[in-house]
Amino acid sequence: MFKVKNSLFFNQKEEVVLIGLYDRPLKFEGELAKLDEAMAGQLTELVKEGDISAKLHATAVIPTLGQVPAKRLLFIGLGKEKQADFHAIKEAIGMAAKQINKLKLSSAAVALDSFVSESVEANDAAHAFSEAFGLASYVFKGYKQLSNEPERLVEQVSIYTEAEAEEVQAALHVGYALSQGTNAARTLVNTPANMMTAADLAEHAKRLADKYGFEVEILEKEDMEKLGMGALLAVNKGSVAPPKMITLKYQPLEEWKDVLGLVGKGITFDTGGYSLKTKDGLVGMKMDMGGAAAVLGAMEIIGELKPDQNVVAVIPSTDNMISGEALKPDDVITSMSGKTIEVLNTDAEGRLALADAMTYAKHHKADYLVDVATLTGGVIVALGTDKTGAITNDEAFLEEVMAASEEAGEFIWQLPLTEKDKERIRSSKMADLNNSPGREGHAIMGGGFIGEFAEGTPWVHLDIAGTADTNKAGAFGPAGATGAMARTLALLAVRKAEK
Repeated sequence: MFKVKNSLFFNQKEEVVLIGLYDRPLKFEGELAKLDEAMAGQLTELVKEGDISAKLHATAVIPTLGQVPAKRLLFIGLGKEKQADFHAIKEAIGMAAKQINKLKLSSAAVALDSFVSESVEANDAAHAFSEAFGLASYVFKGYKQLSNEPERLVEQVSIYTEAEAEEVQAALHVGYALSQGTNAARTLVNTPANMMTAADLAEHAKRLADKYGFEVEILEKEDMEKLGMGALLAVNKGSVAPPKMITLKYQPLEEWKDVLGLVGKGITFDTGGYSLKTKDGLVGMKMDMGGAAAVLGAMEIIGELKPDQNVVAVIPSTDNMISGEALKPDDVITSMSGKTIEVLNTDAEGRLALADAMTYAKHHKADYLVDVATLTGGVIVALGTDKTGAITNDEAFLEEVMAASEEAGEFIWQLPLTEKDKERIRSSKMADLNNSPGREGHAIMGGGFIGEFAEGTPWVHLDIAGTADTNKAGAFGPAGATGAMARTLALLAVRKAEK
């Protein structure tokens, strides 16, 4: 996909060359000055006339008309140099990548050194480019009849730079791996629920295991019954599709210790059960396995980057349907941990499935636990649709997760979990726990319930109900699934390996 070249970018025959332009007193310096000279100062004139702008995200496609071998130049404004950090550059590149894709070319090039500044080195720029380009190029084709118009996608990108080619190539690999794992998660979520059942998720996990050498285990309904996974089985009671407990293990180290556990909610469609959702509320519930998708996307990234960190991924998967045998409000069930649960809301099913998954991750010797789930509408009310809510029982571990999220550019905000909150979760007169203590602090109640099954293990809960999908296109892709937290989880594993 990416080929690094240590040569002058505009002397090469390229369909389009992407150039970053900082808002500096002297717009064209170094290689750009040579380019301007080769084009008889026309670039300087275009800047003066406003056709080319260094304003953040401003784009301009300039045909060279044979003055240099490159056919077109695509300028992307990067704004003030002092304000342009890694994430700002990445977003600008995402905007530019969308422009490149509109040109429907099979190849492109980038003048990498034009993105370098005091705070952004060549390797950072390479990482930002490959990640942003991969994310911005994502398309979910859907199921419409095929058009007669041939599809043209960029298959080859030349990276022109004076920096060390091997190091730049490594940075490109990291960024692109992050984008492709995220895009894989997007596709899982975007796929309709009739084509993405628990069995389909399990098959996807098996393919990852085959590709990257993971150990894979798929528990069937009979296995869960023997292990006493009464919480996940209760959610599945209304369904005709059997549940799956999916486990992937990545062990690069000789000993199975210091294990990071990633637990993802895999409810492939959520009707709410007998606590039935509204007509409008049912639409879009194929995305209720966004947590599972994030974990599987993270495992794909981990398989590519191969950090020296043991990881176990556990995904409880089923749909939540209605039948004569379905779970009912007032039922009492027994989880794998032995804790009993009074069910007051069958639409609070994700936390039930995750309860057994958390216990099972601990069964696989997880020393740290992160669960990720499209858990509550309450987190959207609290934080909006651009922030993931977090709850923890270990502030030091949360700091590690937050650092990974900052590196990924995925915003997380901590919600409190107090002793009074725990008292509400344990308030049932019929059982050890109550799965729905009320609307007040709904996101905290949901996350806190899952925390009861972490017990003493350091744990972070990530509620992605607001961030798992978006209704409008942005710099990093179209409307639809976002793949939220796939990069954060993968980078958490990478960062733990580097400690």
